[in-house]
Amino acid sequence: MPHSHCHGHGHDHDHVNVEELGIQYNLFQKIDKDNLQCLNESVEGAGKTVFKAWDQRLDREQYVESDADEELLFNIPFTGNVKLKGIRIASEDTESHPAKLRLFKNKPNMTFDDVSMEPDQEFELQKDTDGMLEYNPKIVTFSSVTHLTMHFPSNFGAESTKIYYIGLKGEWTPGHKHGVTICTYESRPMIDDHKLKNLDSVHKPVD
Repeated sequence: MPHSHCHGHGHDHDHVNVEELGIQYNLFQKIDKDNLQCLNESVEGAGKTVFKAWDQRLDREQYVESDADEELLFNIPFTGNVKLKGIRIASEDTESHPAKLRLFKNKPNMTFDDVSMEPDQEFELQKDTDGMLEYNPKIVTFSSVTHLTMHFPSNFGAESTKIYYIGLKGEWTPGHKHGVTICTYESRPMIDDHKLKNLDSVHKPVD
């Protein structure tokens, strides 16, 4: 039964999905590219180029390749708060494709000295040349992300790792850290004053 349903509506359904994916995978626009870091990239600045629009994921001109060994480490600051819902990765159908992904939430400026700590989530990756496989972070864990670290510790056996595209899907909201702090701070004396007034009004008739 499920097969016949897909067969009857497959073309339109797939067409809609492709268009929707282009809309959904738009968090690259919410990355603070000026402060994005990629450690162990063979060409400086190459790591920033893999965060691009969905319809550019097959562009093989822009990619990042690891330098000294197969590891890559991305420090990704966002311009607001992100609820991360999906990750897609495109590479080559070779041993240079990353084999594992480790995610760390809100730990800015990580280096390879820090990656021994337990990640917030880890994925075993499959070879994917078109970015068609989606990896789903735990919503509860990645519901308020201002900084994401992506550590690719290994590949399928090559000396270097190569990545053409990293897509991030989720919800973005502007960060108002200072406003929230001030409101929270000011609300306390207001509540206390209110309580004092209530106490006065209660005691006055009794007196």
